[in-house]
Amino acid sequence: MRYTIHFFMCFVLSCMSLYGQDKEDVLIYMNPLLDRGPDPWTWFYEGKYYYINSGQGKLWLRATEDITDLRNAEAKAIWTPTDPSNSKHLWAPEIHRINGKWYVYYAADDGNTDNHQLYVLENSSNDPFAGEFVMKGRISTDKDNNWAIDGSVFEHNGELYLVWSGWQTRRVNVETQCIYIAKMSDPWTLSSERVLLSKPDLEWERRYISPNGQKPGHVIYVNEGPQPLKSPKGKYIHIVYSASGCWTPYYALGMLTARTDANLLDPGSWEKSVEPVFKQSPENGVYSTGHNSFFKSPDGKEDYILYHARDRVTESPSSGETRSPRAQKFVWKENEYPDFGSPLPTSMKLPKPSGTKSK
Repeated sequence: MRYTIHFFMCFVLSCMSLYGQDKEDVLIYMNPLLDRGPDPWTWFYEGKYYYINSGQGKLWLRATEDITDLRNAEAKAIWTPTDPSNSKHLWAPEIHRINGKWYVYYAADDGNTDNHQLYVLENSSNDPFAGEFVMKGRISTDKDNNWAIDGSVFEHNGELYLVWSGWQTRRVNVETQCIYIAKMSDPWTLSSERVLLSKPDLEWERRYISPNGQKPGHVIYVNEGPQPLKSPKGKYIHIVYSASGCWTPYYALGMLTARTDANLLDPGSWEKSVEPVFKQSPENGVYSTGHNSFFKSPDGKEDYILYHARDRVTESPSSGETRSPRAQKFVWKENEYPDFGSPLPTSMKLPKPSGTKSK
């Protein structure tokens, strides 16, 4: 019995040390990072994280040296739409720094969500809080101006690419959101036709609970929120995306993978994960895990996934906005595929990203 008690105490002390409960020099944080905030995104530049998420009416930007301390971050409304065509439902904004300028990509509509399109803002200042964002225009994703949301850009081999979620065509009572890719000639203009990379054809991507207010027979199948992620040794480009209804507990992440020496505009270059790579954890009380982004620790030594989730099961948008941003460390496997693990409970104390400065 004495040996059992001794072993148990050593285990407890070891865990306390890991999460900084017995060492003042180990900083900790807990999820969620904010009480509300769907579709979280961040960009690290010159020692600061610039954070943004979906909103209504305005786009708010936060700036902080500690991404886990968003509650105390400096905040500023950087954009208030004046054009009625893009003044409602400001979804999934992302801030990027491209060729010495800041760009914000977001989706919006005129009040009818069936009219969502992608828009781009530009700021030439080195500091996005000091400069002014101006509208560069709408990204024309196809000749029929199909519904488009969740735009994200990335550079590869000197070329700029856009990935997004869109409809193949407008059909009555059926919405199928697919993942597309295209090349860009500049940060607001496509230079190639859109290419379909993924549509929701797997069972886990089609977990559907009809939202309140939808007409009988109305079906929504979803692939959305594509996020590029290059492997550390440069062998692969992964695109992590969300599937199933975001209002359901089944919202989860899938992944598309292509070799970096492949033609990214060839659908055959991409391999799709058969199962989710990150999903709800009922045992940890975390549901609706999805619409993520990625960031590195301040010292560049650790990788993190930033995602939104809920603490309870919901089955309809009418239940209220309860999605909140969370961050947790992930690791890379030897085959250069990410291992995101499982979403951690909000009761867990976690070490802050390495290189985070104490206040």
